[in-house]
Amino acid sequence: MNKEDTKKEVTLNLNRVVVTGMGVVAPNAHGLEEFETSLRDGISGIRFIPKLQELNFRCQVGGAPQNIEEKKKSYFKDDDLVAMNQAMLYSSIAAIDAWKDASLEVPASDSEYVNWDAGCVIGCGLAGMDTIGEILVPRVKDGKVRRMGSTMVEQTMASSVSAKLSGLLALGNQVTTNSAACSTGTEAIYNSYLRIKFGFAEKMLAGGCDSSSEYIWGGFDSMRVTNGEADINNPHLASRPMSATSNGFIPGSGAGVLMLESLESATKRGARIYAELIGGAVNCGGHRNGGSMTAPNPESVQNCIKAAIKDAGIKPSDIEVVNGHLTGTMADPKEINNWKEALDCSVDNFPLINSTKSLIGHCLGAAGSIEAVAALLELTKGFVHGSINCEDLHSEIKPYEKSIVQKTISKDFNIIAKASFGFGDVNSCLIFKKWV
Repeated sequence: MNKEDTKKEVTLNLNRVVVTGMGVVAPNAHGLEEFETSLRDGISGIRFIPKLQELNFRCQVGGAPQNIEEKKKSYFKDDDLVAMNQAMLYSSIAAIDAWKDASLEVPASDSEYVNWDAGCVIGCGLAGMDTIGEILVPRVKDGKVRRMGSTMVEQTMASSVSAKLSGLLALGNQVTTNSAACSTGTEAIYNSYLRIKFGFAEKMLAGGCDSSSEYIWGGFDSMRVTNGEADINNPHLASRPMSATSNGFIPGSGAGVLMLESLESATKRGARIYAELIGGAVNCGGHRNGGSMTAPNPESVQNCIKAAIKDAGIKPSDIEVVNGHLTGTMADPKEINNWKEALDCSVDNFPLINSTKSLIGHCLGAAGSIEAVAALLELTKGFVHGSINCEDLHSEIKPYEKSIVQKTISKDFNIIAKASFGFGDVNSCLIFKKWV
């Protein structure tokens, strides 16, 4: 018997992955209906934040979800709220909304039921910094450790946002928190997609969050990558991706969560399906060829996009709309060029592209997942939202003007790409297809 006779053919039965629920807590909206209206109407969630002025920040405007303190009691019991900081609130509200949007019942807290086939990957950039900055560090330095309370660790451990959610929804599959800077939310969705695709879970809540803490935003302010020229009297004009007069990004916060589910599971229970996640990719540029801790290696960006397209089994020309990373920094023209190279297209046949950050700022660990919700609303509702504040397009972006959506348009399309590129030279890209 030769070697060929002993070989066994291995066939992988890969699951198709669909989106059956969405939840969003954004600076300009809470909930899908309000978020869709804000996207369509170009409503900005950027506001003057007096605390930043008191602390002598260069950039004194930002994006923070509104009225969360009033809403939280309709979601959580008092016992839960004792140990929930802002990031945990944002992510849990968005996740519960996504769970309910998928027509799933929130289990009773006193039941013994555990859903072994459902889990979550909820990422964060610097979650818990409000608790660390306001309570943990001051009380330790003042010798008041015993006055911090018994819930300090569960509010400040890196996985606090996912761990809390597992208890709220009785999740028994993988429950974890990823962190990949600005790529976090998109990467969380990709990681969850793989878990379902290879049959390790039926359902995964996936997304990212970050709080509106001066202890988070301060680091970026010190780097001078935020817009230090933002007019506090006209904060809605401050976030300016693709603009010639952009002067840095505007910090934002919130959470976006998708319910990903195997097609078999969704079909079996008759779930409403928003779209299919047909492919994705993540990679790193190795801090080479222009890549660094704070800048992307253009080759790695292009490779990530190409890998996602290959995974999706489509042609580059099949991508009709791109929800870009586009932050309002000097990286914007480079990103546009990377899309052009990765899609192997010309200026004339470049897909439509927009930046949700023009409306909500850069929500850091939550950016990719909030923007994924925006992309899915566009795909399923047949529109492409406008990018505000880029009437004066950057000179290197000007040739692409017909592809830059500045005012919301109605458009029935089939495939949208969502990508994120983060500090650390890390990249992630997702390809969604309209469900028919």
